[in-house]
Amino acid sequence: MLPTFKDLPLEKEILQSIDKKGFLVPSDIQLKMIPHIIKGEDVVAKSPTGTGKTLAYVSAILSKMKKSGIVQSIILVPTRELALQVTEEFICLDEKQYFNVLPIYGGSSVASQISALKKGGDVIVGTPGRVIDLMKRGTLKLNQLDFFVLDEADEMLNMGFEEDIQYIFDKTNLQKQVLLLSATMPDCILKMASKYMKKGYQHVLVEEKSATSSTIKQFYYLVNSKMRTEAMCRVLDEKNPKSAIIFCQTKKDCDFLLMDLLSRGYRADVMHGDIPQSSRIQVLERFKKRAFQYLIATDVAARGIHVDHIDLIVNYEVPKDMESYIHRVGRTGRAFTNGEAISFVTPKEFEFLRDVMKRAQCTIMKQELPSKEQVLENIYQRLMANAAACKQYDDCFVFVRDMNKEQLLRLSASLLKITAEKQMGAHFDREITIRKDRRNFVHKDATRIFLTVGKMDGLKKGSLLDFLKEQTQIRKENFKNIDILGQFTFIDVENKVVDTFLKRIKNKKFKGRIIRAEKSKRKNNNL
Repeated sequence: MLPTFKDLPLEKEILQSIDKKGFLVPSDIQLKMIPHIIKGEDVVAKSPTGTGKTLAYVSAILSKMKKSGIVQSIILVPTRELALQVTEEFICLDEKQYFNVLPIYGGSSVASQISALKKGGDVIVGTPGRVIDLMKRGTLKLNQLDFFVLDEADEMLNMGFEEDIQYIFDKTNLQKQVLLLSATMPDCILKMASKYMKKGYQHVLVEEKSATSSTIKQFYYLVNSKMRTEAMCRVLDEKNPKSAIIFCQTKKDCDFLLMDLLSRGYRADVMHGDIPQSSRIQVLERFKKRAFQYLIATDVAARGIHVDHIDLIVNYEVPKDMESYIHRVGRTGRAFTNGEAISFVTPKEFEFLRDVMKRAQCTIMKQELPSKEQVLENIYQRLMANAAACKQYDDCFVFVRDMNKEQLLRLSASLLKITAEKQMGAHFDREITIRKDRRNFVHKDATRIFLTVGKMDGLKKGSLLDFLKEQTQIRKENFKNIDILGQFTFIDVENKVVDTFLKRIKNKKFKGRIIRAEKSKRKNNNL
């Protein structure tokens, strides 16, 4: 018999709130986390995005808290959107509003947040920058905490918040419970756990065969960079998802793509760091209500998006690292529903997906771009289904009642064709050809290596070779087939020196950033 939430040591009122949300059976991470938190133990928890970590710690904290008039809990999150999402979870479970939960984040009036803090706050959910600002102003005091929580800790480290976290932690009292939540578990997370937590902390893992949910089907389409948008539109026309997030690398890419999709007739909006916070909140609310179909976003902006009805994730461009890929894909297939994630990659970028499949132990299947006939057939079927369900057509009878069968067939077919072509945003007069990149071949005497440094670090081929020679004392001719991408690089290293290379490059820094190097182990160039 499956365990229920009632089997967990949660307060009665919290259990009632969970029941009203429609949750009956706790997820694996909830079953493992909640008892440890209730016992007062420090916990570092790792499970994929969308498995219920937030509900786990929020329900446990609310079950243990007592009204005191001081800040008892601080939850640090990487983005403003996530601050609002976590706040919403607290308010939803604390149905009687017994505790005052305050979101604290940049991009919003600091005066209003100071005013809210003066009225008293039991739980603070905030981004590190604004939390430090209010601490330095003397408005926010964290010296009597019961709970210190780092949510999406891996992303906070990726965004460079480690010093901010250290500053905040040092200003807190010693006797508090520390919770660290992450979707991935790189070494830096374990170092953070040993640094901030009491000895004997609980390490809670949800072990899965894949780092991505089994409810998510993952595919990729091979494209060339100039026709990426056209290829994506053909796929969107064929699939017609109810709600989808389209991920781009930069804010500029988001804006350009939005203009293109709007001009083609798609219902879309955008979310990134240059959008005012008030507007971002409005966009997210409209997306939740399905006011538009496609949300175009950067990785950072989408960190706080927890919407259960997203059925498609689109990687318009590949992300900077595997962790970002996992976070993106985790926006769909939530709450045990099915989802789909698709990626558009050039032959040069395919190596990234190959590395993701190996390290995340997931399968990303190749799909061929749909033909015009396939797209139109899907649109025709949708239009026919919608027409059959429509019951508001009495006023049209007068125009068709005297037509014979052949006339009706011709009218129906022509209307179907006109409507379908209006709904199709793809331009099939544009040919999409794929040029195979010869650099995808790996020499039999070399090993493909993945480096966490790229164009965004100012890296170029010459500077990379000079750096590698200087740091490893290995001659340049041992390095071949260099692919420098946004925030990572692939390079072939001769087998005779590869072990020496990996040993000597470990913990080396390029412009102040520690480089991680791993074997990609590509065996062939199949795309």
